[in-house]
Amino acid sequence: MESQTIKKLNQSLNLNYEKDNGIWIKSGKSLRKLDGILGIGLPVILLLFTYLNFGLKAPLNSISHYYYTNAGTVFTTILSLIAVFLIVYSGYEFIDFVISTLAGLFALLVVLLPTGNLADVCCDPAREYAVVYINGNELRENFHLISAAIFILLLAFMSIFIFTKSKYPIHKREKQKITRNRIYRVCGVLILISLLIMLAGFNNIIPRDIYLDNKLTFWMETLAVESFGVSWLIKGGILFRD
Repeated sequence: MESQTIKKLNQSLNLNYEKDNGIWIKSGKSLRKLDGILGIGLPVILLLFTYLNFGLKAPLNSISHYYYTNAGTVFTTILSLIAVFLIVYSGYEFIDFVISTLAGLFALLVVLLPTGNLADVCCDPAREYAVVYINGNELRENFHLISAAIFILLLAFMSIFIFTKSKYPIHKREKQKITRNRIYRVCGVLILISLLIMLAGFNNIIPRDIYLDNKLTFWMETLAVESFGVSWLIKGGILFRD
């Protein structure tokens, strides 16, 4: 006899052991849950990884800069998984598929086109945590920033405009759906706010020293991916289910 805990876990993960060679990730809900978990976990794991290995208590300038640390494999693996899950996610309508696929493709570009180097020279003794160094390339770095901005913008679009859709008019929607929609919109707005603050920092609207000293790129990226993660977990049926 399976315990109630195992039954709930199987149900939550959509696991069915009665089918031979069954595929676990075979539903949109599973993909949404995984994307949500990965999004929420990404900045936390990166911070923990560099703290345990190098004692870094403060974050780097951006999540993308972890590419150049020994947490680089964590960064590329998690973001690549998020990208792949977004690409294979179909949603309920064609527009869902298009937006999700585009978001996944731009997330892959963020991985394939790294941001600027973490250190000024290879094997910089002042930054022993910077274990990777590649030749600078302004075009690559600009494409990285553009891809990241479009990726974040598409995540906001999904939360605000796609997740809030319903086949029922507003007066016939269940209370839980109304609550979910409010959370989706809050998550989407937070993602947009994070993007606007980063754009303000890159264009020196926010004083450069204030922006860099407070690591606002990292914290705004974290706000964006955490909001994305919450939105996708709820869409996956973790909370506020009908």
